[in-house]
Amino acid sequence: MAQRHARVLSGFDDVELIGVTDVAPEAASALTAQHGGQVYRDVTELLAAAPDAVYVCVPPFAHGPTEEAVIEAGVPMFVEKPVAVDLGTAERIADLVARSGLRTAVGHHWRYLGVLDQARDLLADRPVRMISGAWLDKVPPVAWWSRRDRSGGPVVEQAAHVLDLIRVLAGEVTEVTAYGNGTPPPVDGADIDSVTTAALRFADGAVGTLSAACVLGWKHRAGLEILADGLALSLTEDGLTIRDADGERHVPADPEAARIAVDRAFVDAVRGIGDDVRVPYAEALATQRLALAVADSARTGTTVRLATPTAPAAISTGVTVDA
Repeated sequence: MAQRHARVLSGFDDVELIGVTDVAPEAASALTAQHGGQVYRDVTELLAAAPDAVYVCVPPFAHGPTEEAVIEAGVPMFVEKPVAVDLGTAERIADLVARSGLRTAVGHHWRYLGVLDQARDLLADRPVRMISGAWLDKVPPVAWWSRRDRSGGPVVEQAAHVLDLIRVLAGEVTEVTAYGNGTPPPVDGADIDSVTTAALRFADGAVGTLSAACVLGWKHRAGLEILADGLALSLTEDGLTIRDADGERHVPADPEAARIAVDRAFVDAVRGIGDDVRVPYAEALATQRLALAVADSARTGTTVRLATPTAPAAISTGVTVDA
């Protein structure tokens, strides 16, 4: 993620990458060699260089200390999702952000897909009756991913994108009942469920499901199926398929444009020339709560009930990237 953001940011005329810090110095060196800036020993040294903004791109288990340091320094920050491996860390950071009034953004770039607005327009006068999300994929090639205490599992680490759009299109989930198969993927040290399925109940009466899997050797499918009265929608990063009384039609999407837009919106907000940050930290926390509710229900075998969250409060240019 740090590499992707650095590539996008270095393509902006009004952004300079001034530094990188990483627990693996060779990774930081590789990033600066490609995109500029210098390597700093740690976050404290990086913040002393007075960046206008910081990107926090760390594995789920590593969130917390970096964000606390950035907030203490009063520097706007972009945090890659998921924002933590647990709820306590995410809530602590959200509280610090709210009290500081800091500008934040979280990397739910699917919110910037052009077809998402079209889906919302089509559903504006037709309430969602049923919504089904899926993320059916492989195990990514990083050692921490297959450990529950390091990644949170596929629902938290991958399917959070789908859950975020489920909230956008169908509203807030009030109840989750989930099941994991209890069998980890065939990876050394793995202790996550290789497949998980969940039933969701929404505040407005809609129902839904989520399926997550990491048993394949490829990314098979990631997206949503939405049913409303007389309308069926299928939404992925690649486009929106619409079926209604007029027949079926497909609207293509540009996932790369969405990945650029999420960074552009944050940079513009930091510069004070735009206000299109669609997922500030407080909003990402609501998606984190839902993802962890699914994971906790699957782990414990119990139904998890969620309180309907209140509206989020909060939502330059030498950007720094914490790889």
